[in-house]
Amino acid sequence: MTTYALTDSWTMTRRELARWGRQPVAVVVNLVFPVMLLLMFGYLVGGGRGVNGEYLDFLVPGMLALTMAFGLEGTMVAVTRDLDKGVIDRFRSLPMANGAVLVGRSAADMLQSVLGLAVLLAVAAALGWRAHGGPAGFLGAVGLLLLFRFAMLWIGIHLALVAGKPELVQAVQILVWPVGFLSNAFAAPESMPDWLGTVVQWNPMSRTATAVRDLFGSPGGEPGHVWAAVVWPLALLAVFFPLAVRRFTRLSR
Repeated sequence: MTTYALTDSWTMTRRELARWGRQPVAVVVNLVFPVMLLLMFGYLVGGGRGVNGEYLDFLVPGMLALTMAFGLEGTMVAVTRDLDKGVIDRFRSLPMANGAVLVGRSAADMLQSVLGLAVLLAVAAALGWRAHGGPAGFLGAVGLLLLFRFAMLWIGIHLALVAGKPELVQAVQILVWPVGFLSNAFAAPESMPDWLGTVVQWNPMSRTATAVRDLFGSPGGEPGHVWAAVVWPLALLAVFFPLAVRRFTRLSR
């Protein structure tokens, strides 16, 4: 049964990857947009409030975490489009494992996230940023970023299923914005008012950014946040993964 489900999920993953060839502009935009943010905050807007050390070293891990929180629209629209056009109903008429569509979509999104991370890291390196935590720290930081992305992805899938229609995705996507902007991606919480700094420090994305900074050997890193950067995404997955699967099952009946 497990092999059957994996085969169906891989089929759905290839289906989603085939869309990349038909929508190259959307793929390029998703890759370029984080680079534009990095350049904008690094050279136009950024001031590094409360940061001890080079601002670029502080900013890059924050931008990597922010990239993992954003860019969910493609997945959300794809899920709602399949529901709206009756594609899910046609899949249900086939001998296919339940949930393979969602797993395939999430796998394709994760592959694009890996590509996005690689592009942003390459641009950061070209700008002079360097990771100082060694190979193990680098791989650990990338693992935390992808774990956070996976959790955010299933939150996005659940919100998309709640929205139900592609035209409502943008309105629902706004709910994700506070996670990105009420964070320590661009400034240290110590430079903020006490109440805001507390909110920022409890933000799951801030936990990931802080842990990634520590593993990269960048300013603003704290070793104690690594465990929180693991626990927070796992807790979010424990809530939103079953919620998404349950709602998908109800909608596709």
